[in-house]
Amino acid sequence: MPSLTNAFGQPIGTPLTDWTTRAEPPRTPIDGQYCRIEPVDPDRHAQDLFEAYSEAPDERDWTYLNVGPFTDPAVFRAHLERMAASNDPLHHAIIDRASGRAVGTFALMRIDRANGVIEVGHVTYSKRLQRTAAGTEAMFLLMQRVFDELGYRRFEWKCDNLNGPSRAAAARYGFQFEGVFRQAIVYKNRSRDTAWFSIIDGEWAALWTAYRAWLAAENFDAAGRQIKRLADMIASR
Repeated sequence: MPSLTNAFGQPIGTPLTDWTTRAEPPRTPIDGQYCRIEPVDPDRHAQDLFEAYSEAPDERDWTYLNVGPFTDPAVFRAHLERMAASNDPLHHAIIDRASGRAVGTFALMRIDRANGVIEVGHVTYSKRLQRTAAGTEAMFLLMQRVFDELGYRRFEWKCDNLNGPSRAAAARYGFQFEGVFRQAIVYKNRSRDTAWFSIIDGEWAALWTAYRAWLAAENFDAAGRQIKRLADMIASR
């Protein structure tokens, strides 16, 4: 229960007397050990991404996205050009450092500078990126930009409430489930109930420690398999 009250005895939130509007996310790359994230550029990324997405055995990865699937490289490139021109969402390509090729995208979006709130969305990982250290590190690098570099207070994840893999990914990454907004969106000619998740700045230090421990070389065996799970490391903190 709130412990602060105003002159009328009403409970009020924690004062933020030194709060200032946050900056826009920059269009600059971020380098990690396993991956690099950089603003989407059709000239550099379109062919890599189209090939990576085309390796999927079916179209299920596009079911809960508001675009796709793409079977024509020209149509996909036009889609990527629209992504590159947008500032909100601000789309990023994820580059696998081992191959030097783009293997997925995600975006910073619904950028609320006044309140320090930002969302990760349009998460589109190819089979080359799913269940890899690079995929997890990419999300960690984005979190570092949001909390450490830009000083935002809240990082959100939203998805179709029926999207079990996305809900599981949010939990694994350390997002806390907050509830469901019923009939929140219409997409692909169907109704969507939206599940909301978030990380807030007060939780970030413990998550940062867990991510660093998980990404450490000693947490992977000679075949590149994890020794300890990220979810377990987060839970222990």
